[in-house]
Amino acid sequence: MSMQDYIDGAESALLHTYNRYQIVFDHADGVYMYDIEGKKYLDFYAGIAVFALGHHYKDYDDALKEQIDKIIHTSNYYYNVPAIEAAMKLKKVSGMDRVFYTNSGAEAVEGALKAARKYAFLRDGHTDHEIIAMNHSFHGRTFGALSVTGNAHYREAFEPMIGNIRFADLNDIDSVKAQLSEKTCAIILETIQGEGGIIPAEEGFLKEIRRICDEKDILLILDEIQCGMGRSGYMFAWQEYGVKPDIMTCAKALGCGVPVGAFLMTEKVAAHSLVAGDHGTTYGGNPLACCAINKVLDLYEENHIIEHVNQVAKHLTEVLDDFAARYSFVTCRRGKGLMQGLVFDRPVAGVIGRALEKGLVLINAGTNIIRFIPPLVITDENIDEMAAILEECMKEEASAAR
Repeated sequence: MSMQDYIDGAESALLHTYNRYQIVFDHADGVYMYDIEGKKYLDFYAGIAVFALGHHYKDYDDALKEQIDKIIHTSNYYYNVPAIEAAMKLKKVSGMDRVFYTNSGAEAVEGALKAARKYAFLRDGHTDHEIIAMNHSFHGRTFGALSVTGNAHYREAFEPMIGNIRFADLNDIDSVKAQLSEKTCAIILETIQGEGGIIPAEEGFLKEIRRICDEKDILLILDEIQCGMGRSGYMFAWQEYGVKPDIMTCAKALGCGVPVGAFLMTEKVAAHSLVAGDHGTTYGGNPLACCAINKVLDLYEENHIIEHVNQVAKHLTEVLDDFAARYSFVTCRRGKGLMQGLVFDRPVAGVIGRALEKGLVLINAGTNIIRFIPPLVITDENIDEMAAILEECMKEEASAAR
């Protein structure tokens, strides 16, 4: 079958909830992907920040194959070794105390919201508690996660959302204080906003949020689904500031391709929130998914992945700053580590489309930002290869605007 035959088949069979690029990928290796016609692409989006170790990483693949030959699924009525080992490793790298496995980031957010409301219910017996979320945030597409996603366009067709959600502005502490009430039980935010524009939370803002939460017995939920797992240059982005959350969500690179997420919490929250029967999942924490977490965390340590991120991120930052300085339609670069964005004064779809034609896979954040979230194993040479292709696209954009 041809590329177009496959695309036509997809359009006749799949629910059209994505406007997909007209490419059918077939296989991948390292930081490169190949379509079914054999064309090679440099991957600078990593499956939306999922493939931290790149594609087809042999030690990772071998671990999963070995686990498949043992046992794939048991359900949570029984213990399994990979889930126990992965939980202990997650506790170690995060400093959190308890782990609940999910199948996705959105499900991790759902569990975090339930835990926060149960915590508040056990504290005062009320069921009218409020949660403060951030404008321009993105937490997922399920009802709870969508309810705290700060973009009305995503929510409006599915109203009513879960109730008692208030919105404030990231890095504007006064806007948060204006939303506080005696009913506030949690504040949720991405440590670095992804879909909302690659905007890091500022240290002073996070520390003041933490102070307010401590003072008022409000739970701080930090969404590290995209910015976590080393992407910022720290295992979790909040660790740069030492602002520990009460509940944290993670997914994406947690399994490096196997669909798995988790929400983690402190012992204080665990002891006063969800109990047997309050929350569950059939697939969450199955041996195959947790084998992936185990191997990912082992490989991060063995191969010094976070140290590598901090090394190559310097070069990526310099390259992107140079683009921002030389092209008037780029207003700024922002981000941390290998989670970076170039902000344009116009839509970026044309630049991304031209890059794809030239063999470079990029992704947007909103309509006017190119998001750079490559595998964490990229090299300076890969960055230079990306820059050479992007340079061609930028020149074409400049010419088209004349």
